[in-house]
Amino acid sequence: MVEGVVIPAGERSGVVGSGGRRSRAGTSQVGALGVHLTDPRVEASVLGVLDGVEAELRASVASADPFVTEAARHLVEAGGKRFRPLLVALGAQFGDPTDAQVVPAAVVMELTHLATLYHDDVMDEAAVRRGAPSANSRWTNSVAILVGDYLFARAADLAADLGTEAVRLQARTFARLVHGQIAETVGPRAGEDPVAHYLHVIAEKTGSLIATSARFGGMFGGASAEHTEALAGYGETIGVAFQLSDDLLDIASESVQSGKTPGTDLREGVPTLPVLYARAADDSDAASVRLREILATGPLVDDALHAEALGLLRESPALKRARETVRSYAEDARSQLAPLPQGPARGALESLCDYIADRTS
Repeated sequence: MVEGVVIPAGERSGVVGSGGRRSRAGTSQVGALGVHLTDPRVEASVLGVLDGVEAELRASVASADPFVTEAARHLVEAGGKRFRPLLVALGAQFGDPTDAQVVPAAVVMELTHLATLYHDDVMDEAAVRRGAPSANSRWTNSVAILVGDYLFARAADLAADLGTEAVRLQARTFARLVHGQIAETVGPRAGEDPVAHYLHVIAEKTGSLIATSARFGGMFGGASAEHTEALAGYGETIGVAFQLSDDLLDIASESVQSGKTPGTDLREGVPTLPVLYARAADDSDAASVRLREILATGPLVDDALHAEALGLLRESPALKRARETVRSYAEDARSQLAPLPQGPARGALESLCDYIADRTS
């Protein structure tokens, strides 16, 4: 078992996904997210949805223009966690996960997510995404922006096949994503608490799409309205928890567990939760005072200062407080599941809460 990864039952027992074969890509994605699937039938169903998503993603971004197809498939073929399709697949377990609309609903969510990544890389001037050259570095910023727009359009087109409510929800989610990005770009306004602002940005940019993913699973699986609302509440809260836990891994991890070199956010001056807590603290001990002094200088491009700040943060009360915040969100997400029936699908969602609470301990 890889450290920090829960291997699902099917990978151990040889359960197959769709098409009568073991879906190794799917089991790897699910395991990497810490979701524990204990029932072979649920596992096979979830992996079947993920297999369907992979196939439809490639088909849905195809264009009559070969260059557009190549650029649009760039991030699809780079892989990824497929967290949002996974939430759709798990949400559908509370109804009929074999409904023909479940896979397209998951594709709508993943396309929307991928579109934001093209735009994010332009704004962040990122050179790499998912281990491959970012679209903006491989082509140009203009191409990356336009391909992101194309993916948003393809997502809307697929949503139209699912009905007016799907279109409305996808559009409102898109609006929240944009509001979150604007809030992040502008920063906290005068008198606004930086921590509250940061948590709001994460809810808008990350939690909103994961909430809609879980909601889509319930909706298109035919779950009851009560269960669908519970899934949406869970999705938003667990999405915030997952992003916050990535913030902590950037500080606390000695490896690339978070998917990037530890301390990257610190080096680039990105004000993540531990840093915000450290800045706002009034601890008078020498370590806390020194940490605030270093953080006040901005991006830590100097290797010595970066190493010093990283070491101080790892031992700081701010990191402990941030861990408690993550655990609080994970437990809040678990409480959102209360209306759902006990069973392997709910257990899988609860296992994600455990994973997020424990991965930064």
